[in-house]
Amino acid sequence: MDRLIAGIQLYTLRGFCKDLKGIEETFKKIRKIGYRAVQISGIGEIDFKELKKILDDNGLYACSTHTPYERIINETEKVIEEHKILGCEGIFCPGLPKELRKGKEGYLEAAKEFKKVIKKIKKEGLILGYHNHGVEFERFGKKTGLEILLDGCKELEVEIDTYWVQYGGGDPAYWIEKYSGRVSQIHLKDMGIIDNKQVMPPIGEGNLNWERIIKACRKAKVKYCLVEIDEPTIEPFEAIERSLKFLKKFGIKP
Repeated sequence: MDRLIAGIQLYTLRGFCKDLKGIEETFKKIRKIGYRAVQISGIGEIDFKELKKILDDNGLYACSTHTPYERIINETEKVIEEHKILGCEGIFCPGLPKELRKGKEGYLEAAKEFKKVIKKIKKEGLILGYHNHGVEFERFGKKTGLEILLDGCKELEVEIDTYWVQYGGGDPAYWIEKYSGRVSQIHLKDMGIIDNKQVMPPIGEGNLNWERIIKACRKAKVKYCLVEIDEPTIEPFEAIERSLKFLKKFGIKP
């Protein structure tokens, strides 16, 4: 990989993407700010062909989506078809159902189910990956839930979320490097503190060690660095613009 590519996770702008008009207006703003790659998540219902047209019309492309666990497992063929329409590289599961996150057996069950569908997904030239929150860093014996899941399905990628790793007590750079070669896309999200509460400021304006994290991304062969700010501390479009400006200082460009 020659360079890291900055993209935007649409969950950040979910409040603006509730209908067709909102999606169109948001995509125009995203492109004007400078992004090209987007990860589809948190938007209103829309036909995938129509979504692809809006992306194309605005000079954007979808590098991946967040698709619910149940759909990946139970509607595999339909999910593949949708991603082919969009021209995506990856399908990422945003989290497991609550009942599968309560112990080792739940993570092993999820790994077993992922193994049943991953060959079909990879055969179509697509990546299947899993996005962490903080809950996956609970330990069951010597291993975290995340390790149990990824050890149980060796072909599954992991979409490391830097904020949630830190939230779970981990070092984002360590976990990115740990899964080198299995982290083609990650979420960049800063962690700051206001009134003794953890918050999500624009990237570079919190307390994560970005020099170390970005170095780890390059070492681990990450391709897409997706900006995601679940609850921005400032106006969302300004937050993603300031984040991109910061990332460009490290050579991470759209």
